[in-house]
Amino acid sequence: MSKYILVTSGVCSSLGKGVATSSIGSLLECSGLKIAMMKCDPYINIDAGTISPYQQGEVYVTEDGAETDSDLGNYARFTSVSISGENCITIGKVYDAVIKNERAGRYNGRTVQVIPHITDEIKRRILSTGAKTGADVVLVEIGGTVGDIESIPFLEAARQLCRELGRENCITVHLTLVPTIIGGELKTKPTQHSVKQLQETGIQPDILLCRCEQTIDEDMRKKIALFCNVSPTAVFTSTDVEKTVYELPLLFHKQGIDKKILEKLGLDSKKTVIKPWKDFLERVQNPTCKLTVGMVGKQDYLDSCYKSVQESLAHAAITSFAADLSIKKIDAETLEACEDVSPYFKDVDAIVIPGNYGQRGFLGLLATVRYAREHKIPYLGIDLGMQLMAVETARSMLGWEDADSTEFVQHSEHPVISLPEEQSGSVTSGVMKLGALSVKVLPGTRLYDIYQKELVVERHRSKYAFDSRYSEDMASNGLVISASAAEDGQADAFEWQNHPWGVGVQFHPEFTSRPTKPHPLFTAFIAAALKK
Repeated sequence: MSKYILVTSGVCSSLGKGVATSSIGSLLECSGLKIAMMKCDPYINIDAGTISPYQQGEVYVTEDGAETDSDLGNYARFTSVSISGENCITIGKVYDAVIKNERAGRYNGRTVQVIPHITDEIKRRILSTGAKTGADVVLVEIGGTVGDIESIPFLEAARQLCRELGRENCITVHLTLVPTIIGGELKTKPTQHSVKQLQETGIQPDILLCRCEQTIDEDMRKKIALFCNVSPTAVFTSTDVEKTVYELPLLFHKQGIDKKILEKLGLDSKKTVIKPWKDFLERVQNPTCKLTVGMVGKQDYLDSCYKSVQESLAHAAITSFAADLSIKKIDAETLEACEDVSPYFKDVDAIVIPGNYGQRGFLGLLATVRYAREHKIPYLGIDLGMQLMAVETARSMLGWEDADSTEFVQHSEHPVISLPEEQSGSVTSGVMKLGALSVKVLPGTRLYDIYQKELVVERHRSKYAFDSRYSEDMASNGLVISASAAEDGQADAFEWQNHPWGVGVQFHPEFTSRPTKPHPLFTAFIAAALKK
């Protein structure tokens, strides 16, 4: 039977619960255990697909096509677990399932209530993950903050699981804040109140993980333990990292959190093999070269909404080349107001445009593509970043000033990008392409040199596509299709022929990149930047 670790947090949001959960999962894997990971989100949306990036940041797409919370991206990057839509539970999914059951008469006329029906459905999904995966340990991150009204059903389900499974099979880790006030003094009162709120729900935390700027000393550890009813040996700290979040597994291991978890769950205390993390961090701390990549997007999206792209660039730079990577974030809307965009790119070695939605900043993104092409700067375009290569070629080289995407302009004489059903002869509907799909790579292209095979599988999240009737026009001006979708033949990649390195892909390679196993497309892109 699987054992369970329930991770909660208090005081405030954005303490790094997802990264902390991922780090613990990584250490358990390094101890030889098979793990599974889940995220319980308290919002009523069925999934994260329609939520504004302002609120939830990046949407992480799983292999089976689920649009999930960005924390699942952390799970995938820190561990080797297979992530699917079942690994993300929203309260909207739960209510939807319960209401459908009620309409089907599966509750035999009983009044449907939050307890037991909603909590039973939450528990069923959590336990089902353990049963289906056969994992030794299932880590369940409960979103939100203790005290939030929307998190109550999840916390009640967690309380019931702890009681039903027993403390040797189900433990709780509570992440809380120990702030530093003026003068450098650490204050434990917020943590005490946070644990008190958690205890009021019926949950006594087994392990406390204190988020603070510096490691707490033994006296403060004992004070926290005394007032929070835990052992001093079960109080750990999650301090600010120096360079990368990938320092956390090593930081936690040095404190012995993995050993304490194994002890509480009654699992054999095996030697934790963390050499891969040590080797990775050694390359981070001792780079052999430096480079700067310009990432162009919407200013308010540049931090969390392109997280996987930033991480993938770092994976390739560090693991493949031991390079010190700097990412220069450039606002596309600022570029729109500039007659000359070159000052923004004078110190960059390569340019990347990640996936974007909406017309805002479109002209700035288009100017970026033109600059990269004309100045022979290594360029990687993802999703819209690929589509812009076609629009830019049509406007700059074919003279079609009205060339556009029907996502932005409905009526254009040259809609080079449009919905599949808008394209002549297309039988494909405009349903969003989601998840892992087969891609045919054209031999003799740069993309083929990267993959070294003709058929690959990549994750997609797109609705608009290049209209193939413009293929010859593009090719005659140096923009060629280097890959196509196996299922419908739509263009999946572009390349500039007369350019050192210019590639655009419709799919999202960033979702499958890992710290010690970077995606080959990002590795090739960084190699081109270093060569420049």
